[in-house]
Amino acid sequence: MIKKIFLLFLIILSVGIFLKSCLRADIPEENDIEKEKIAALSQNYDYNFSAPKNITINGVDYLQTQVPIGKFGGKLISSTIGEGPKTFNSWNSKDATSSSMADIMFDGLVTTNVYTGKVEPKLAKEFSISPDGKEYIFKIRKGLKWSDGRDLNAKDVYFTYNTIIREGFGNISTRDSLLVEGEYPKVELIDNYTIKFITKEPFAPFLRLLSVPIAPKHVFESVCQKGKSYFDSFWSSNTKPSDFVTSGPFKLVEYVPAQRVIFKRNPNYYVINTDNKKLPYLDEYVVLIVGDLNNELLKFKAGEIDILSLRGANVPSFKKQEDKSDYKIYNLGPTTSTMFFTINLNQRKDNKGKFYVEEKKQKWFNDKNFRSAIDYAIDRESMIFNITNGVAKPLFTAEALPSIYLNETIAQGHKRDIVLAKNYLKLSGFYWDKNGQLYDKDNNKVEFTLYTNAGQTEREAVGVMIKQDLADLGIKVNFKPIEFNSLVNKLTNTLDWETAIMGLTGSPLEPHGGKNVWNSNGPLHLFNRRLNNETDILDWEREIDDIYEKGALELSFD
Repeated sequence: MIKKIFLLFLIILSVGIFLKSCLRADIPEENDIEKEKIAALSQNYDYNFSAPKNITINGVDYLQTQVPIGKFGGKLISSTIGEGPKTFNSWNSKDATSSSMADIMFDGLVTTNVYTGKVEPKLAKEFSISPDGKEYIFKIRKGLKWSDGRDLNAKDVYFTYNTIIREGFGNISTRDSLLVEGEYPKVELIDNYTIKFITKEPFAPFLRLLSVPIAPKHVFESVCQKGKSYFDSFWSSNTKPSDFVTSGPFKLVEYVPAQRVIFKRNPNYYVINTDNKKLPYLDEYVVLIVGDLNNELLKFKAGEIDILSLRGANVPSFKKQEDKSDYKIYNLGPTTSTMFFTINLNQRKDNKGKFYVEEKKQKWFNDKNFRSAIDYAIDRESMIFNITNGVAKPLFTAEALPSIYLNETIAQGHKRDIVLAKNYLKLSGFYWDKNGQLYDKDNNKVEFTLYTNAGQTEREAVGVMIKQDLADLGIKVNFKPIEFNSLVNKLTNTLDWETAIMGLTGSPLEPHGGKNVWNSNGPLHLFNRRLNNETDILDWEREIDDIYEKGALELSFD
């Protein structure tokens, strides 16, 4: 049996408000910030591997990894909380669990080297960029096969980018992130193994964004012809594993809802080791669907799970037993994810003429003083101490702490200040009755609902503390953990929510990947979601849109 490997991540607690007055500030001047931050991502590890090489054997262009040779065979068991994947359609996935399950079966043109942060070829054998930074030419590896034996070539790449993504099939976040000054890049099929992308202007994030999984044209062409609704239901979680046509290191062989997902190695994968043997090393990769964090811990202790991301609250007990157990704890530093408290600023109506957010609450939530009061009332340090035993960091920025774009000035944040918080409320006419209950200037009692996903015990604990912190302001918070899919539906579709605790993953190397969150019409612009591309864009939202557009066109890191 595989020896348990225990990964310890320092959880970042970002419980500031999504919207603060300090969205802009001066960037630190240190020229070496990029190198320093990337180095910090792999601190305490001596990874000095050469870049992968291209090796042609019997007409097949393999990608040869230079990582030290490992041992073939065995099974690795990991876990996920919640109900499991909602789809295996990588191009329609809108949640992290579904994306991770789908993407393990598919590769993109390029990938990011996890040790250096550099973009490297994957399905592409090589690529070149024109001197003006507008044209990208990719040579696709020859001899690649889909799992059904059909050739994988540039026609699949052209179809993926020129039909699925350009025409808005599935999750449109990818299309939105590729827009340059509002225009989608031109895609040209040069020949069966050559593809060209042409952007309107030099676009700094473009190369890294081309890691999108490539779809098999011979499967998806007829699916797209049947329309977007059919596409959205294609390769759902009910699909037979044998129906999938894949290109990645693993293939789905079994999915039991609410129990497990099982992948087996793809014997025709094109990545090889320095002995020219095909990877991956593992025969089988299993993901157990464990429901909640407590159940995940129990399964690890019972030896049912091999690898685990440990929350700060559990660090002391596991560290105490490490020398007597068969696991090892690794401190990998802060995650690239954020946990945050967000407020629904929506002032629009649904198709039945009903406001998504009650009118009196719209006034509170869109009041900068009200939001600032909540920001200063939240006790981040107590959360870290009480919930994670100090194994966490507070966050005051849009970027996670490992980001090479982190603004160190904003990241310093502030202490809890209940007096200042009350003063902000007074500026907007709020007052308190003799019992300490807060009222607005129109004599409305200040009370709202706070959601998070049930089973995520850390977020639930944060919710309890926010409820207590805001009680000190006289605000009544009705805290309601609900099932994850129901919460996502509220945040992205029905929009009938007031406040929420959520988390998002991010890249430490490319903030443009968060455009779908911050752009005024982005599909994950949770705090002011627009379902129909409404044009009622606030001044500061327009400013953020402009910042993202200009930032993407700036090629100099400094």
